[in-house]
Amino acid sequence: MAVSILVVEDEPAIQELISLNLKRAGHVVFSAYNAEQAKLHINNVLPDLVLLDWMLPDITGIEFARKLRKEERTKGIPIIMLTARIQENDKIAGLEAGADDYITKPFSPRELIARIKAVLRRRLPEMSDEILELGGLKLDPTTHRVHASLNNESTKSVEVNLGPTEFRLLHFLMAYKERVHTRAQLLDRVWGDHVFIEDRTVDVHIRRLRKILEAIGKDSLIQTVRGTGYRFSIEHSEERIE
Repeated sequence: MAVSILVVEDEPAIQELISLNLKRAGHVVFSAYNAEQAKLHINNVLPDLVLLDWMLPDITGIEFARKLRKEERTKGIPIIMLTARIQENDKIAGLEAGADDYITKPFSPRELIARIKAVLRRRLPEMSDEILELGGLKLDPTTHRVHASLNNESTKSVEVNLGPTEFRLLHFLMAYKERVHTRAQLLDRVWGDHVFIEDRTVDVHIRRLRKILEAIGKDSLIQTVRGTGYRFSIEHSEERIE
């Protein structure tokens, strides 16, 4: 799945090399040469992940990471620090500032891509390309297909045709199985925090998703938790009906 990555690096050659390899890996890449440019971009569109150089011309990457972690809107963005510093104390400082991982220069493009995948699996499983199989549903983010087993027989399945929004919604809920999400959280994570639509839009798409799943007897997987939001659960619940 395409992931939007903000590369904050003041060395043009390094920034260009990183961006090129990330684009080749299928990611959407944005660039900033300093913290000020990075903040302007983040204010407009929240990236899925930030690659942050330690040494920036205006403030250090450590300081910028701390600022991101303090703000409600940006505190959950995965951050990978890039630096030539190899001392253990430096690595600890980076992690304590809020970085999810720490890569020392020089590094290979393959290592960078692998580290990004690892961080996304931990922090944003809905952005991972891993196939999810839960409750008789098999969702493949790479092919953008969903299959449902019939009568709990894994050898017999049918393809479930979902629209783009319903697919993203199902993927997100499956990635965080059993976890309850509010309408606002679903809007931010599925539609994006830069899209201004009403909370009730979530209800419309939940109903569409349930109607599609109802045809194959899987609508009970999408449950309503009254007064809170929605969850994907393989456990039956009396609260799933709106």
